[in-house]
Amino acid sequence: MVRHSEQLIQELQQKAKKFRKEILIMTTQAGSGHPGGSLSAIDILTALYFHHMRINPGSPTWESRDRFILSKGHSCPALYVVLAELGFFQKKELTTLRKLGSILQGHPDMNATPGVEMSTGSLGQGLSVACGISLAGKLDKRDYRVYCMLGDGEIDEGSVWEAAMAASHYKLDNLTAILDRNEMQVDGITDCIMSLEPLKEKWESFGWKTITINGHDIEQILESLDLASTIEGKPTMIIAKTVKGKGISFVEKKLQYHGTVLTQEELVRALEELD
Repeated sequence: MVRHSEQLIQELQQKAKKFRKEILIMTTQAGSGHPGGSLSAIDILTALYFHHMRINPGSPTWESRDRFILSKGHSCPALYVVLAELGFFQKKELTTLRKLGSILQGHPDMNATPGVEMSTGSLGQGLSVACGISLAGKLDKRDYRVYCMLGDGEIDEGSVWEAAMAASHYKLDNLTAILDRNEMQVDGITDCIMSLEPLKEKWESFGWKTITINGHDIEQILESLDLASTIEGKPTMIIAKTVKGKGISFVEKKLQYHGTVLTQEELVRALEELD
């Protein structure tokens, strides 16, 4: 497996730190949003978009692009800061999050936001859409890849497992799912609400190549994405073990920050920590 340069890893780490600041600023300005799950996902999105995916911000609907579906749509601030940095839309739009008429709604809107592949937010639907896009790519003999990020609370939904069966049945090796395993959902600890373990074995039993990583380790993220692109005959699930609110000491593993934003005073503290 290719070893990635220390320079690349450091560059992606710095980008992720910058994005954490932007996520906190935009959600605090909006007065609502979901900072916890956005912070747990941002390292993965940074590595995916800035090193791995084939995209063209100047042509968001380019037919040969790789596709990304954010099934856990409430974490869209993480996706928005990445898309803005890439130039899908102007960065000034970040200050309009959740405002009337904004292109950046509280959940992704494919009709409003350049770079958003699917309108999501009603949990349990994203993997099904990703399966359909992957199957279309196979039928059309196109070589694009499809990525889908799910939340671990989200996989309580039965529709996720129907999609998992379909992906395996149709041998969708152009599909990589990534599970943001931060162990928290809006109602509490995931394993208290609906036990998920043995999680790796469950996905394997559904016919998926399954990889478990530290979802905040850039090198592990890159290696898992590289490996997923080599798997033939089956889809890949990357179980990324993450921390809700990662990067801010008083936010990490605090359930209230699933859907509660920082106050102005907390924002100042958080930005100081990141610096």
